[in-house]
Amino acid sequence: IDREYILEEGGGQYDGEEDAYYESPTRTAFLKLVPSLVKLLRNLLSMGYSPDHDVGGISDPFLQVQILTLLRLLGANDVKASEEMNDVLAQVATNTETSKNAGNAILYECVQTIMAVESDDGLRVLAVNILGRFLLNRDNNIRYVALNTLAKCIADGAHAGRSGDGGGENGEDANTAASALQRHRTTVVDCLKDPDISIRQRALELIYHLVNQENVEALTAELLNYLVLCPRDHRGDICSRVLKVVDKFSPEDRWRVDTLITMLTIAGRECESSVQSATTIYISQSSEDLRAYAVHKLLKAIRDDDGSQQGLLNVGIWSIGEYGDLLLKPYSYNPPSSGGNLSEVAELSAMAPESAPVTVSFMALEPTSVVEIVEEVMKRHTCPLEVKQRALTCFTKLRERFENSADAATLEKIQNLVKKYEGSSSLELQLRSCEYGALINAIKGVSVKGGDGDDIFGANQGSESVSETVKTAAKEALARMPVVDIKLIQRKRAERADALMEGDAMDPFDAGSSDDAAPAPSSSGGGDLLDLNDIFGGGGPAAPVATQNGNALKAPSAKIEATPNNDVDLLADIFSAPAAPAPAPVATPAVGGFDIFGGGQPAAPAPAIQNNMFATQPVAVNPAPSLGSSLVDPFAAPTPSQPLQPSAPAAIPSSPAAVGGPTPSSVTVQGFSHQGLTVEFESSKPDTWNKQNSLLVAKFINTTDAPLYGLHLQVAVPKYVTMEMKPPTSTTVPVTGGSSTKQVTQTISVTNTMLGTKNLMLKLKASFTSKGTKVEHLA
Repeated sequence: IDREYILEEGGGQYDGEEDAYYESPTRTAFLKLVPSLVKLLRNLLSMGYSPDHDVGGISDPFLQVQILTLLRLLGANDVKASEEMNDVLAQVATNTETSKNAGNAILYECVQTIMAVESDDGLRVLAVNILGRFLLNRDNNIRYVALNTLAKCIADGAHAGRSGDGGGENGEDANTAASALQRHRTTVVDCLKDPDISIRQRALELIYHLVNQENVEALTAELLNYLVLCPRDHRGDICSRVLKVVDKFSPEDRWRVDTLITMLTIAGRECESSVQSATTIYISQSSEDLRAYAVHKLLKAIRDDDGSQQGLLNVGIWSIGEYGDLLLKPYSYNPPSSGGNLSEVAELSAMAPESAPVTVSFMALEPTSVVEIVEEVMKRHTCPLEVKQRALTCFTKLRERFENSADAATLEKIQNLVKKYEGSSSLELQLRSCEYGALINAIKGVSVKGGDGDDIFGANQGSESVSETVKTAAKEALARMPVVDIKLIQRKRAERADALMEGDAMDPFDAGSSDDAAPAPSSSGGGDLLDLNDIFGGGGPAAPVATQNGNALKAPSAKIEATPNNDVDLLADIFSAPAAPAPAPVATPAVGGFDIFGGGQPAAPAPAIQNNMFATQPVAVNPAPSLGSSLVDPFAAPTPSQPLQPSAPAAIPSSPAAVGGPTPSSVTVQGFSHQGLTVEFESSKPDTWNKQNSLLVAKFINTTDAPLYGLHLQVAVPKYVTMEMKPPTSTTVPVTGGSSTKQVTQTISVTNTMLGTKNLMLKLKASFTSKGTKVEHLA
């Protein structure tokens, strides 16, 4: 007997739709038989011994199970039918014998029916109590069924309460069932100690549904105890779930940090990186007092660990590097006597009434002891490479933290530990060792020479000392990391996901319109559109331009100008060529302009300027162009009216007679110039057989009278462009024009997979420090 059968008998077809089921004529006909079914079930309960139908002292259990199943289908979402069967369900639940399996089968089906129909609160509590008695049964099959049913009932009730289906009754019923289940919490927790792994897993799933604000501390402690005994392949999932529980129901910050550190000491080897990241974020967001407690406890855990818990080592070494100065002070903490569950506090008081409040104390450590503990971790042969990298960062930061508290021998030892890996076979360790050594020397005021004899910072200009600006920049690099606002990050991710799900949100890198049609404005005003500005968190939208894909567009209407956030306008505005009015037709010879990477193929005359070096279409040049906009395409060859860069080996000719020359190997165009930093791109095609590949060499020019520090260039590309970006040759840009200075460059390899259809477009964000002032610029 099921819903599909009822619908097919009624002439309908079962399509999975609940409304179709509840409104079927077959179900309506069966609803009239509910009183008869209730009477039949009541007669079975009061019937005496019948040798033909009796099973283990139960009268016809098979018929009772089938009647209960049919009542469950008919009473779902039907208040009247549910009221008619409530009394008989209560009789079945209270009068059925539980010593035999036949009685347990009837009770199990009765519980399923009570949970499915519109029963009152008392019946639901009775059903949960029956399942609680099942948990005390010695038969593992019955216990497994009880755990599975309880988890399903609580999960379905919580879902109904959140969705609000059926009014307020579902939410109240869910709360009632959950409250009744809390009385059997101890029995469920005892199932975690069962030898059967299936029982333990089902109990674990149920405990996740039992956690709330009142019992989070007690149940989390049970989960941590189970974490010690469970199989290793299950620990990663349990750690992630404990993190969710702690994040949602944590009563205070100290308890949250304490729980996560304890979990890392138990399963730091199996926990995911998200658990480690969350722990570091919680520690960084906490108060100075809680940071001191966390770093003291982590140091003790690392000292007692055998080196196998990598997650603990990662979090602990990071915390020691960030807050190592707090280890030099003693710390004590008195836990509040009212912490935790009130019943637990009363139980502890009854067990040990004479016990005084426990005080957690940590002694102050010497800088040498801190360094030796971290050094001992790195000396282990089993120490992972990731931990060694964090330890190098830790040593470098401890050198700055212990500047005024450690003796000269300890500071020298720290620097030697950093230099130890300058010849490491690991490129990452070698690079970090060299860079961190330079930072330490900069703080000490020692100028570091590179392999070619130049200062590694490019700032001493022949002097053996380091300027105060360099010292300040080095100390800023080793200062404490800023606090990460995880809620802000999650909110931005959610907003971006919502924007992508909206029907009017267009693909940020898809033009979506033809060359001769103006783009339609977004109905939402463009506020939800994603563009390249969003990648760097840029400010307002860019102004619209009149060019698209290298071709002149029709004059935009006033309506389009009022909505500049359209994605076509934004992408066209990033690096598009300036618009030009259509000139009078000019007689063009058979051999017109040429594409500087197209092998000099002739092209038909065009009424507009096309200055894109990555376009496959030929270039037609107007002898006297008129610039209609101040925007300049940094990847377009300069027009005759613009001054050419000195390093440009070739330019678009101004007359057809110059077309016969060789194809230029590269072209230099200006990216942007802001507060003394000028960026030029030397663009070339590395592969003659593949025109999609382009090599961009960014050259950084410093026109100020002081070096620029902390150079960081970020580049965003549309999704049809692939990019490989190498690090700059230096993060310090010296004053351009010096006799012993080297120009700072950065190589970018790009591939335009839609060459000929869409142009190459980049969005740049540069950040640097000029004379102690942090500067950021979008271009």
